[in-house]
Amino acid sequence: MGIDPGLRRLALGTLLAAYPGPVPPGWAVDLVDAGLAGHTLFGTNVHDPAQLAASTAALRAARPDVLVAIDEEGGDVTRLAHATGSPYPGNAALGAVDDPALTERVYAAIGAELAALGITVDLAPTVDVNTADENPVIGTRSFGADPARVAVHSAAAVAGLQSTGVAACAKHFPGHGATIADSHHELPTVDVSPAVLRQRDLPPFAAVVDAGVRAIMTAHIRVPALTGDAPATFSRAILVDLLRREYGFTGAVITDALEMQGAVLAAGGVGPAAVRALAAGADLLCIGFKVDAELVERVVAEIVDALGDGRLERARVEQAAGRAAALAAWTRAAGGPLPPTTDLGYAAARRAVRVEGDPAGPVAPLVVQLHAASTVAEGRVPWGLGPHLSAALEQVRVVAAETDVTALRALAGARPIVLVGRNLHRLPDCADLVAALAAAHPVTVVEMGWPGSWRPAGARAFVTTYGASHANGRAAAQALGLTG
Repeated sequence: MGIDPGLRRLALGTLLAAYPGPVPPGWAVDLVDAGLAGHTLFGTNVHDPAQLAASTAALRAARPDVLVAIDEEGGDVTRLAHATGSPYPGNAALGAVDDPALTERVYAAIGAELAALGITVDLAPTVDVNTADENPVIGTRSFGADPARVAVHSAAAVAGLQSTGVAACAKHFPGHGATIADSHHELPTVDVSPAVLRQRDLPPFAAVVDAGVRAIMTAHIRVPALTGDAPATFSRAILVDLLRREYGFTGAVITDALEMQGAVLAAGGVGPAAVRALAAGADLLCIGFKVDAELVERVVAEIVDALGDGRLERARVEQAAGRAAALAAWTRAAGGPLPPTTDLGYAAARRAVRVEGDPAGPVAPLVVQLHAASTVAEGRVPWGLGPHLSAALEQVRVVAAETDVTALRALAGARPIVLVGRNLHRLPDCADLVAALAAAHPVTVVEMGWPGSWRPAGARAFVTTYGASHANGRAAAQALGLTG
């Protein structure tokens, strides 16, 4: 016996799916016609603006109010510019500049581009307060470590995005900034009292609620005092008691991807995770990146079964689908000409660069880029100074723990060295490498990740960019006089 069509449509109305490749396959379009709330776009869906605009138009042709979402944070997390790096600095750089009007302008520029491409929801800004230097998943995605500063810039970002008709989705509630584990791979724990959360992690969320944010994304983290052993995504204490009743949020609650291990391990699969999230108060369920028609139908079947066996009440699912529909009704991005290209992002990135010490003098340096792994959120996006260097400069790429210092010194010869990396304080043997090179050469270290408090012994200068976007790389190269 098949699934009741009305219940299938109801369940579909709570789901954000995804599809592979640059052209929406037939099943992805058919699901929209059948009631699917929408799709999330990833880098694999983005080849060029014309192609992307055609894709979103195809989805809207199936149903005009379809939600089309994307993770476009600027900085280190970009889908539109995944092939080159973002032309905008990310939140850490904007927080370092500390000009809320600039933050609003940058996010309005991002929103204008999304709107022109037919994208209606930006899964941004990240409003987590990054209080842990070792945080492997937030870092430069955060406006900083000070709750008050993060709150001001979070509200500005929301205002900028939503001025373009693109809905903002602030993330990750109730705060992912104090974790030292990546929820893509495991379930992190933030073992603090609700009072600490209210003082440290929650002020930015209060600020975006006051700013009228249309959506908030959940975090796959445990806060034992409130969630017990479950992630926040499955906790009514978090999503209803705290977010809605205490903080007064009335928009759509969107889950982080349910395929992430932080959710799947806690629920036993994407389908059960969907049911638990809905029961807890979530409205829109991000299924994940690796999605096909079969997975969507399995999740739908699990939701419908839960309606039959009492795990879910129909009124709760109707409420969730209603909030998803209300979000779609608010958005107004429907495609059009791309806004003119400006230098806004590059100018902002230049304002964020900080130079400590005295960089090497007029002799052209050897540029050494240290390998750094990317997070799942970032993906494999180009970074570094390379695209911006003068043609006369030489650059090599090395792995800190595997570098032959003698050979690198010989290669440098009489030249100073500019050492470029991301999150250098976390790289094995990086401190020893800097010290060994500095014993024979003037060394300038360029930190393009979260800077923290670590400073390498022996370095002549330390340059902080607060991010590794295309804009950040150009800004650093210009600050050091290395551009062509």
